[in-house]
Amino acid sequence: MRIPRPVRVAALVALPAALLISCSATDGGAPDTGGTPTTAAAGTEPAAGEAQPAAGTRSSVQPSPGPELVRDAFAGLQATFNDGCTGGDGQCAYFLGRVHDELERLDEAMKADPKGPGHFPEPIEWIAELRKTLGQDTSYENLKTHQKELVGTRDRINVWMQDHPDDYR
Repeated sequence: MRIPRPVRVAALVALPAALLISCSATDGGAPDTGGTPTTAAAGTEPAAGEAQPAAGTRSSVQPSPGPELVRDAFAGLQATFNDGCTGGDGQCAYFLGRVHDELERLDEAMKADPKGPGHFPEPIEWIAELRKTLGQDTSYENLKTHQKELVGTRDRINVWMQDHPDDYR
């Protein structure tokens, strides 16, 4: 039996389209629309009076950050102890930029910790002082000029955190 040409062409066009849809699907075959799954898609029924989010919207409710944020940020800061400005300017720029970024990350994590920012007063204060010293300029030249303050803040926070192991383990 011979398949008519229009049917063959339609089959050749439909096959790749079906493959693209199945390859871009998430959660059991539904195409990924970038939004959150609806309650029906998640397999639960909404409670009486519960509003459904509009399709394609994300919930603004974020889970409260746990102590692992501080632990992970502190681990990132500690990882900078294996580096330094012993190489050329490129390596030093990377090192100083990383120390700065890890301090900022730790500051955010401490402020978001469920215990509250008052639980980490000294480290938050030291990072704020460093931020004032650096101003808005996080260029290599400015970080290099204030390398002593940058690395000193890292070291002070390390000592403080070592004295508070329950805050990062």
